[in-house]
Amino acid sequence: MAQKPSIPKGTRDFSPAEVAKRNYIFDTIKSEFKKFGFQPIETPSFENSDTLMGKYGDEGDRLIFKILNSGDFLRKADAKAYEEKDSLKLTSSISEKALRYDLTVPFARYVVQHQNEIDFPFKRYQIQPVWRADRPQKGRFREFYQCDADVVGSDSLWQEVEFVQLYDAVFNTLKLEGVTIKINNRKVLSGFAEVIGEKDKLIDFTVALDKLDKIGEDGVKKEMQEKGISESAIEKIQPIFGLSGSFSEKIEGIKSILETSETGKAGIEELEFIQNAIAEMPLKTAKLDLDVTLARGLNYYTGAILEVSAPENVKMGSIGGGGRYDDLTGIFGLKDMSGVGISFGLDRIYLVLEELGLFPDTVTENTKVLFINFGEKEALYAMKAVRQLRDSEVVAELYPDSAKMNKQMKYANRREIPFVVLAGEAEMDEAKYTLKNMKSGEQQKLSLEELTSAIR
Repeated sequence: MAQKPSIPKGTRDFSPAEVAKRNYIFDTIKSEFKKFGFQPIETPSFENSDTLMGKYGDEGDRLIFKILNSGDFLRKADAKAYEEKDSLKLTSSISEKALRYDLTVPFARYVVQHQNEIDFPFKRYQIQPVWRADRPQKGRFREFYQCDADVVGSDSLWQEVEFVQLYDAVFNTLKLEGVTIKINNRKVLSGFAEVIGEKDKLIDFTVALDKLDKIGEDGVKKEMQEKGISESAIEKIQPIFGLSGSFSEKIEGIKSILETSETGKAGIEELEFIQNAIAEMPLKTAKLDLDVTLARGLNYYTGAILEVSAPENVKMGSIGGGGRYDDLTGIFGLKDMSGVGISFGLDRIYLVLEELGLFPDTVTENTKVLFINFGEKEALYAMKAVRQLRDSEVVAELYPDSAKMNKQMKYANRREIPFVVLAGEAEMDEAKYTLKNMKSGEQQKLSLEELTSAIR
């Protein structure tokens, strides 16, 4: 029996219409990246295992797709590890390469490997697929694209200002209004932990705080207490749970809490710098808002933390995020290389645009005109016109077979081709073409020049 076709779980096929819509988002993001001076790079789809392993924590390592060595890989397997069922040691002896988990670690490897060829600060963008051996579920896939932009080699806060503007520029071009760019700072979160006397529990504190919008104030306090943070310590930061108002009002609300923390005050100064710069250059579409509960991978970020949320009328998680990191390349031996970067969530942005009907009608347009095939002579006559139309940037094609007219017309309708051209013996005798508008049904006999003009 023939094998039933299938694809691996967590992967997807994309139809021509879906590819066209995805490319519309890609092209928009890429265009804005270029306007902001970012240069494109690409890295291999797989890296040496030791490049990736140990960079994402135990959970991340588990989700990395390993590639078996070619040939008889079991011959070189660690026999003792095999007998003891030690999967970690066994894997390292039979797999030396792995599919990339994200674009960030390969970028760090790229910067270190090419440091003598790069002009710093280096502004790079990268749009490529990544793979994760995750449990597939709605909105989570094993293969997906990341769209990243980073600047390394500069600790200037103007980079953060530019990234806020870059987010705004992309969503403005996509006509996606009502987007909120949330911002926080690692130093502010460290300040909170410092003033309550729980500096050593910074991660536990922020992981719980980050869940405020999901489990509420009582849930956050309960989780903090379970992690050993006292009730009296939590009481000292009580005001942040009800923080509201404008960006400036929220800043004022946390200044009194952080007045004894130099680290916290440094974070406030950085946030104020970004806010003041954006106030002088107002955003076109997005809104910048302070969210002091925002943590996003705190082990990674050292300064500003960014997250983009979709408009309130769409139920969707974050559609972008990023922040400042101070030692990205340190894992490969190049110390003190500060950087900041952001990422766009392509799949979620796609779903938001689809739900709000924001994809332009022209995005999925394909063939503009189909020539009906009446036979060999007529097909040659039609193909000469097809070539000239293509030279004039008109997407045109000839139906490949001289099938029944009804079949060819149905094909044009199914593919939503707006024009059909009939070129039979009568048209050939007059050196004309009959153009039919498939929507209105209107027909007109035209010369090739008139035909080109009418279709364009």
